[in-house]
Amino acid sequence: MSGHSKWHTTKRHKAVIDAKRGKIFSVLAKEISLAARAGGGSPESNVRLRTLMDKARAANMPSDNIKRAVQKGTGEIPGVTYEEIVYEGYAPGGVGLIVEVTTDNKNRAAAEVRQAFNDNGGNMAQTGAVSHSFQKKGQFLIGASQVGEDALMELVLEVGAEDVVNNGDHFEVLSPVSAFDAISKALQEKAIKPESAELAYVSSLPVPVADAAIAKQVLELIDALESLDDVKAVHGNQEIDEKLMG
Repeated sequence: MSGHSKWHTTKRHKAVIDAKRGKIFSVLAKEISLAARAGGGSPESNVRLRTLMDKARAANMPSDNIKRAVQKGTGEIPGVTYEEIVYEGYAPGGVGLIVEVTTDNKNRAAAEVRQAFNDNGGNMAQTGAVSHSFQKKGQFLIGASQVGEDALMELVLEVGAEDVVNNGDHFEVLSPVSAFDAISKALQEKAIKPESAELAYVSSLPVPVADAAIAKQVLELIDALESLDDVKAVHGNQEIDEKLMG
């Protein structure tokens, strides 16, 4: 999905997702545990963990929840073992979707994702059917009111960003996965808060969606997938005109 389409999709989903506070806390707790397991429980030395903890605080996640998630990741307290899985599929209109899942029950997650596709006019695909046209990159969406283009470019290109795209009301910063933590740290130090900061699957082959009915179906399928407890993120290659976003 282009940065412009992603920006408006993010804005559209924000109110819906914010209403599901428990889902947000669950996703963040899993992410924090995985980050602590991979890089240790100190946010000073684990940039990914610090970024997630800041995101959790911004979402008003209780500090006790954050602490427990870290301790589960480091093994200080017992917890379930999470598995990260990627599913692929198609939405109406030939839109490709990549669904990132973090789960303690792979069979349950697969069944729920498949059901969401089936119930909303889509279908699951074999591994590689969709992902061959996507690249995993660091993606930051930053409101243009926070920083000027020249200042942002100077800041992020110096720490490994590949590109900064000016989309008028916001900037999209793209980077290799390896530069994500350095860019996160650089933005934090300048008190720049992205609307979205993630390791995203970015497609170089966008699928334009000009029909309002198809656009509605695509967005409803994404909503259905995002509402599942085990789904961390949904990435698509749709390009939907803002006026069709609803």
